Amino acid sequence: MTKQVLCIILGGGRGTRLYPLTRDRAKPAVPLFGKYRLIDIPVSNCINSGFTKIDILTQFNSESLNKHIARTYKFDQFTQGFVDVLAADQTMEDTDWFQGPAAAVRRSLKHFNNPRIRDVCILSGDQLYKMDIFKMFEFHRERNAEITIACNLIAPEDVSPFGIMGTSAAARITGFVEKPRDSSQVKHLAVTRGGNERYLCSMGIYFFKKDVLVDVLRQNKKPDFGREIIPDSIATHQVYAYEFDGYWRDIGTIESFYRENIAMTQPRPPLDLFDESWQFFTRFRALPPALYINAGIDSSIVSDGSIIDSATVKDSVIGLRTRIGKGTRINDSVIMGADYYEPEAERRALEAKDKIPVGIGERCTISRAILDKNVRIGPGCSITNAKGIKETEADRYAIRDGIVVIYKNAVIPSGTVI
Repeated sequence: MTKQVLCIILGGGRGTRLYPLTRDRAKPAVPLFGKYRLIDIPVSNCINSGFTKIDILTQFNSESLNKHIARTYKFDQFTQGFVDVLAADQTMEDTDWFQGPAAAVRRSLKHFNNPRIRDVCILSGDQLYKMDIFKMFEFHRERNAEITIACNLIAPEDVSPFGIMGTSAAARITGFVEKPRDSSQVKHLAVTRGGNERYLCSMGIYFFKKDVLVDVLRQNKKPDFGREIIPDSIATHQVYAYEFDGYWRDIGTIESFYRENIAMTQPRPPLDLFDESWQFFTRFRALPPALYINAGIDSSIVSDGSIIDSATVKDSVIGLRTRIGKGTRINDSVIMGADYYEPEAERRALEAKDKIPVGIGERCTISRAILDKNVRIGPGCSITNAKGIKETEADRYAIRDGIVVIYKNAVIPSGTVI
């Protein structure tokens, strides 16, 4: 049955809430947990669930995402599987960019004409979760649903950012409220689980019968699934809710991105990356192991190819090829690493000219910060937001939700205090 399913992963819009991490890349291409990218999560969930026909719809800043997909996901010729990128294009009939996720799928319908495909799974490219999508597919088929929506159970205080569903005893969706002000607006949609009042929020993961998807999108020209297509379809189609009570997070802001990365450094992280029965895949790199020289590492992720020389790292994520100099202290931070190595001779030549090599120099203090890829941090810098600024933007960095974000490829001169 899995061969009858096409998975469509939405590459996202401009990603303004994740700026400046999306300044130079698409949101699904944002580096994650030291060695992955956000897109690896939905693709891995699809593959682990047995679905290997995957299209990714892209539009904004898609170069790094396209390269990552092309270099990472390759099936042998006998599996009939693929992970393809479908970029926004102009046609004689339509010269506009995608105007929303539903519009992106509508414009791409011409590519989904394989007669063997009976069902389509639509997923977001910027969420964190570990979910057996095949179980949702079985639920979808067993109920002969035309549309099935994955729903996560949330507490009353968390309802405002989400679309909240109401269901019958048979799990058919009977009501929907988009981003309620508070739980009083959706009190009539509450469900009881484990003796507690909970609410079903849409996860942005949908199963459609293929012919229903085509029919709905051709009749309804609205651009968004969650706010428009799905609510409009509840009255006219058999729409069901599939309950998922596992870990699921929508990575929509700098604060949520930072929080979920740091959570992975805890003894029992919410997402188990060490489960060999459910692997999260990413691009293979033939990098050497991380090297520690008289370093202190505590509750941190340190990725391949990193060199930490007489520095201390605590509660932090250290990305690929990160260089950290002597006497530097890093706490509660996400360091995304580098795309390349600078040979030792080249690093010494730069230092001899009072220039800064890639990485973090000596005697720096970095706390509650995100350092994007290929940054050059001079010796003696302090990146801690000591003034407690909530929001600001400068030439080399921005502060979002009180978190300092150093731009990709930025050079921070020696002794700088941020």
